[in-house]
Amino acid sequence: MTHKILVIEDDQAAASYIVKGLVEAGFTVDQADNGRDGLFHATDGRYDAIILDRMLPGMDGMAVLGAMRAAGIETPVLILSALASVDDRVAGLTAGSDDYLTKPFAFAELHARLNLLLRRRGSGTAPETRLACDDLEMDLLSRKVRRGGTGIDLQPREFRLLEYMLRHRGQVVTRTMLLEGVWDYHFDPGTNVIDVHISRLRKKIDEGFDRPLLHTVRGAGYRLGADG
Repeated sequence: MTHKILVIEDDQAAASYIVKGLVEAGFTVDQADNGRDGLFHATDGRYDAIILDRMLPGMDGMAVLGAMRAAGIETPVLILSALASVDDRVAGLTAGSDDYLTKPFAFAELHARLNLLLRRRGSGTAPETRLACDDLEMDLLSRKVRRGGTGIDLQPREFRLLEYMLRHRGQVVTRTMLLEGVWDYHFDPGTNVIDVHISRLRKKIDEGFDRPLLHTVRGAGYRLGADG
């Protein structure tokens, strides 16, 4: 199922950055650049989550949030704000938001928090200690990786890359997501660092096995899954 997200953000550069990342990650996105239009969109209840900037023209984010909750709209809301003090965060959360992310932020963190909000509805699960895809298994506690019972020796960065792919198994993972989520780069360094590590990881987890798991999706990114 494709999740539909509403982004209410007046800074065009920030809005474009967020929308681009969300679309690349497979979300359907609507956008508003002021509080009044944002509230109008939010009140029709078609969204799975709302990303709401706190400082907005026309009607600020806290007023939008208050009006939504007063109208009985329970759509999960993630507030974005340059106001980073504990009091500011507490005010945002007690006003009815579900999460509060301070600027500047990495898209990978926004994406992770958004996915958590979408999953949180109705499920209280224990933290994962084991990740798997087909016969490939990763134990996060012992930091061991096996495929079909055979141990695979990974370098720290390869382990982090595989963990990221396993947490997004079945999904297309873009280069932007990998640069931020695995390398902590918030820009494209213009190198082939991703290609080199993907190639090494593919050799270790796929070579000698019947089914390849790590696939290149031309023009989009990479996907981990048993189906080609």
